[in-house]
Amino acid sequence: MIEISIVVPVYNSEENISELCFQIDDALKSVTYELILVNDRSTDKSWTVIREMSEKYSSVVGVNLRKNRGQDNALMAGLSLVKGNYAVIMDDDLQHSPYDILKLYQACKNEDADVCYGNFLKHEQALWKNIGSWFNGKITEWMMHKPKDIYLSPFKIFTKEIVNEMIKYDGPYPYVDGLILWVTDNIIQIDIEHHKRFKGESNFNLSRSISVFLKNVTTFSVTPLRIASFIGFICSIVGFMLIIYYLYDYFIHQNIVEGWTTLAVVQLFMGGLMLLFLGLNGEYLGRTYMNVNKKPQ
Repeated sequence: MIEISIVVPVYNSEENISELCFQIDDALKSVTYELILVNDRSTDKSWTVIREMSEKYSSVVGVNLRKNRGQDNALMAGLSLVKGNYAVIMDDDLQHSPYDILKLYQACKNEDADVCYGNFLKHEQALWKNIGSWFNGKITEWMMHKPKDIYLSPFKIFTKEIVNEMIKYDGPYPYVDGLILWVTDNIIQIDIEHHKRFKGESNFNLSRSISVFLKNVTTFSVTPLRIASFIGFICSIVGFMLIIYYLYDYFIHQNIVEGWTTLAVVQLFMGGLMLLFLGLNGEYLGRTYMNVNKKPQ
């Protein structure tokens, strides 16, 4: 029986992998574990090092993806292989200390929680990343009803039951935190330290951050579609009110400009109808989209 499965997406981190494996093995001596290293088509020697680590440590499992699809896709590949009662997700650069895994595990187990996030008291990363994380958290709070006091940390642990629900999603644009929020609200967090990167530079740039944000707002929520529908509904109401005003102005005040009132009324009427029906179609489209994404009942 494996108690803890650790899934780590790896991209161009050949200098960090051996130290990561050593620290995880040292930190988890008291429990049975497996370490799933998912190579996201690295351009350095990361896969070679992963193969070496799998020979050195019997608990290490290496996965080599055929194409680079991004961090969340790599995580989903690793989660599909999880055997442990609990699954941990962490980065490959040792900014998430392996010695904090047991803290997350004990908190999740003691509180009978489905998910436990690691809340960083201080972020050892660029300012724009902190701002982006804060903004993404607020958007997720609004669109996906994320608990206000929870920080969506990339370092987290959750139960096998949650894993089983998450991997039901088989679409091309996964967002791990979005899937977690789809499945459960039984979420806690504990304070841990965010460390400096062990070696090398971060591969998570602005374009990747924007990609995660777009997955959040378009793949796991119909809120933008409903906002557009609501705006269309308001515009159609304004249009119909203008129709009444122009007809009143035409017949009562005899404010006649040849052909103008007819043209304005026809355009406003047809435009209002189109916006109303587009909004209705948008609601059906949103429900179909959630069904295709297998949103849990």
